[in-house]
Amino acid sequence: MTALAADIAALCHVVNALNATATTAGGSGDATAANGATIDLAATTTRYNGVAFLVRANATLAEGETLTLAAKIEDSADGSTWADLVAAATVLTLAGATGGSTEAGVGVLGADLRTARRYLRVVATPDLSAADTDTAGIDAVAVLCGADELPVAAA
Repeated sequence: MTALAADIAALCHVVNALNATATTAGGSGDATAANGATIDLAATTTRYNGVAFLVRANATLAEGETLTLAAKIEDSADGSTWADLVAAATVLTLAGATGGSTEAGVGVLGADLRTARRYLRVVATPDLSAADTDTAGIDAVAVLCGADELPVAAA
């Protein structure tokens, strides 16, 4: 059996991409971009050709209110001057159910890394529709994949 069929995790490298960030409707963190952790592509032992950022959200929403989560991917040559690698897009929308509810979901945004510069990060912007009541937490992980060389399967 090959590594491709036996262990999908052997083909990927998962890193923290955005520490937990809290937001309150109409207040702290609402409609405010949260810069993710800097990922140094040169620090991995394998060159990966693709990335998928999994941006997670958990929100307490009043009935009919929403959390809209937009995200973009940036790259940098020096880790301080950033440019869009993938433009901002809505990756997740959660809606409060009848009587209000706690909702959770995951949005995905990916990129081809073959032309990306050395440093990478995700920027996520949560936007709560209600004022002063709804709350949300977001975080993200990056899944680097598409290695130039595949791992050797254990015998």
